[in-house]
Amino acid sequence: MQPICLSFDNGPTPGVTGMVLEVLGRRRIPAMFFAVGNRLLDPAARALAERARAEGHLVGNHTLTHGAPLGLRGAAEAVREIAETDALLGPLREPERLFRPNGGGGALGPHLLNASAAAHLQAGGHTVVLWNAVPRDFADPEGWPETALAMAEAATEPVLMVLHDLPNGAMRHLDRVLGLLADRGVRFLAAAPETCVPLRAGRPMPGFAGYVSEDPTP
Repeated sequence: MQPICLSFDNGPTPGVTGMVLEVLGRRRIPAMFFAVGNRLLDPAARALAERARAEGHLVGNHTLTHGAPLGLRGAAEAVREIAETDALLGPLREPERLFRPNGGGGALGPHLLNASAAAHLQAGGHTVVLWNAVPRDFADPEGWPETALAMAEAATEPVLMVLHDLPNGAMRHLDRVLGLLADRGVRFLAAAPETCVPLRAGRPMPGFAGYVSEDPTP
């Protein structure tokens, strides 16, 4: 089976992210956590992001509000979604300055970024991390394990899987899923596969333009 990089979006969530960290720590599996900026205003959530970083996981920016995808927003609004979350993350985002746009259910395409957001990310030396496996645990908290396992079995290239540390009960299945993957010989990656990184340290990679739409007309 292909190696897998795990990522967790839309937290940190007290009562959930800690459980995820415990599972990852016990199994010695690295992961990425993409935080929604306004969640970091809660001291308990902020402490979880700090814990994730202290335990060796990467922490990145997943927009301020997780509203409409940035490619569907105005220029200034899209840049603010990135910049204000960067400010809230502070040193937690260093040294890689990871950013993940929201896809509106996991879709990829030019709706992810607008031109102003893309220029801001390039100027700031950000690394954009996308995905190639979304088992939709956010919508199917009981059925996602089978979907995730099927995606892993079918993969023909390294997998970047998106899960969510949300309070819907889905993560109570995480330990079982990781155990089944480990039993099948899966190697877990600390870094994103190159095919899921269209912008690295501010440098566009092949295909980056396909995730960027024009700014809306004022």
